[in-house]
Amino acid sequence: MDGWNQTGVEMAVDMTVEAYKAARAFLLANRDDYAAAYRDFRWPDLPHFNWALDWFDAELAEGESANRPALTIVGDGAASLTFAELSERSNRVANGLRALGVKRGDRILLMLGNVAPLWETMLAAMKLGAVVIPATTLLTPIDLADRFERGRARHVVAAAGEAAKFADFDPSLTRIAVGEAPAGWHSYAKLLDASANFTPDGPTNADDPMLLYFTSGTTAKPKLVLHSHRSYPVGHLTTVYVLGLRPGDVHLNISSPGWAKHAWSCFFAPWIAGATIFIANQPRFNARVLLDAIVANGVTTLCAPPTVWRMLIQEDLKSCKTRLREVLAAGEPLNPEVIEQVEKAWGLTIRDFYGQTETTTQVGNPPGQPIKPGSMGRPLPGYRIRLLDADDKDAEEGEICIDLEHRPAALMQGYQQDDGSIALLEGKVYRTGDVASRDTDGYLTYVGRADDVFKASDYRISPFELESVLIEHPAVAEAAVVPAPDAMRLAVPKAYITLTANGKPDRATALSIFQHLRGRLAPFKRVRRLEFAELPKTISGKIRRVELRRGEEQRAAANQRGAGEFREEDFPELTA
Repeated sequence: MDGWNQTGVEMAVDMTVEAYKAARAFLLANRDDYAAAYRDFRWPDLPHFNWALDWFDAELAEGESANRPALTIVGDGAASLTFAELSERSNRVANGLRALGVKRGDRILLMLGNVAPLWETMLAAMKLGAVVIPATTLLTPIDLADRFERGRARHVVAAAGEAAKFADFDPSLTRIAVGEAPAGWHSYAKLLDASANFTPDGPTNADDPMLLYFTSGTTAKPKLVLHSHRSYPVGHLTTVYVLGLRPGDVHLNISSPGWAKHAWSCFFAPWIAGATIFIANQPRFNARVLLDAIVANGVTTLCAPPTVWRMLIQEDLKSCKTRLREVLAAGEPLNPEVIEQVEKAWGLTIRDFYGQTETTTQVGNPPGQPIKPGSMGRPLPGYRIRLLDADDKDAEEGEICIDLEHRPAALMQGYQQDDGSIALLEGKVYRTGDVASRDTDGYLTYVGRADDVFKASDYRISPFELESVLIEHPAVAEAAVVPAPDAMRLAVPKAYITLTANGKPDRATALSIFQHLRGRLAPFKRVRRLEFAELPKTISGKIRRVELRRGEEQRAAANQRGAGEFREEDFPELTA
């Protein structure tokens, strides 16, 4: 601890924590008063902050919350740990990692499923000042090599069963295995033999790096998003607010480790609120089993991606007597049809919200506010959102941009470049790459990725708008709309469709879908072609529309139709 004024820093940290607690208390107190929360919220000024030490250990692992469940896992890897237990175990892991040579600023690739060591390692790395590179277990050796090279990782914590993926990596890489450690790997279990008392090697500056995320890469090579000890631990105050979390809640977020949304709702937001993180592991997703777990474990708040909600509504929701108070969706916009079915069954409205790996929740529908069908809500406290058109002028429809003159604490530090340097954000705004429209009440409605919106017969087409209508058809489980080159119209909307279990990929189903669309869309918006297929997705579950677009361009150049493609002109009965 030589080289720093311990007393002075401790006093600064005390003031920091008080400012953090005050900001949290303000949003909790104004959870139902959007106007006051948006008008009066201010990001706390934090020169020094280590969330794991200064919040989790000092506040949650002490006092009345110490013996409350912090993490409950059912199914594979079942575990139940209190805040106090997690504090002690993460101290041991931090000391064990330090003994293996992990030091402040080192990069640790963390590739685990939803098992307790994931949370213990995240806390331990934070205490050490190490930088975590979250990675999904779906990554291939090629993916991992890219992460190690560009992410500059020096250590890895992974399940023993994943060891073979690292066989050809640099021998100097520190390898730590959860489970029976193979030759050349250290045992994670032995880390827990270290001392339960942890002393940091110095203060943590709030702007020190903490997390390095690889974006999911829907259109290009993944970018490296660098977050600090300020941006996520402080920035997720907005996520607590929009989720409607309260101390003592049992929160279930369905998300895979390795992606930012997991850190949002399976780590920071629940523990900022003082809630229990609940995980229901399944070898293969089963909607009925999940619903039973929600009921049996008293889950009060649920956040799930649209794909999961589409599976849940195929079950008998009315028979599930849950304790749910808040239900939410994120990842991609949720279709109105799904919202309506959940509302009928449970009397709860699924609230949508929007954010990115580069930020926390920017836009959303907080509890107690009027919800407009199809809207993702209004800008959240601490964010100043602008919509800019192609000429960089404010517009009622345009690219979602964050005003950097009022830079939110939640915004990333920047993108890490291949040479290790950080491309800091410059200019007056940060551009999200997403397009939205705004109504007279300030509600934003998602239009699509800037590179997904296209023109057909000189009309702007929003794929999401058409996909929302398609999903209302009972045979359609998921849909992706892209432009198909057309000699007369420049392009026409084409839908790639994944059917429900009872749907048949035949002419009769195609005709039924075309008829469904004709009754709900203006002629210039209508889907003119469709094809039944499995949708290509990133490993984080986002639809790769860019892949579908390229396929259409290639077929058009070769004057070919898609396999199993149906076109409006194939159905004379549509014009009869």
